[in-house]
Amino acid sequence: MENQDPEIPPMLALIESRLERLDLSAEAACRAAGLPPDYLVRMREGTAPVPRGNRLVRLAETLGTSVSYLVGLDPDTQPPPEVLEEDQGSLGLLAGDEEALLRAYRDLDFPTKAALLTVVRKMAGPEPVPDAPKRRK
Repeated sequence: MENQDPEIPPMLALIESRLERLDLSAEAACRAAGLPPDYLVRMREGTAPVPRGNRLVRLAETLGTSVSYLVGLDPDTQPPPEVLEEDQGSLGLLAGDEEALLRAYRDLDFPTKAALLTVVRKMAGPEPVPDAPKRRK
């Protein structure tokens, strides 16, 4: 195998290999997978994240391969669950710092998660008590 640029995500080399084998342009593959036509160009430049979740599944289907292959595993191996999770930041659900905290939290073991949750709750202070329902006179 050729020496690859260390800056290029390994997935990109696999995608480009499939594109060549299928004689398919990057733009056509991206459109078919529901991605912006310049997605692979931006991925190469480091301005687009490696696809995850449904985007990754659709791209694998478009390229006639498996998600496992695209993430560098044996094609018959189950892909890791985290690559099939939706990238919540790309959906606008979490801010960048929240997403980073969530990723770090997911890497912790259960006792550490429990301890961290206790500390964060204490730092946040008491939870507000909801107003009692008003009675009609």
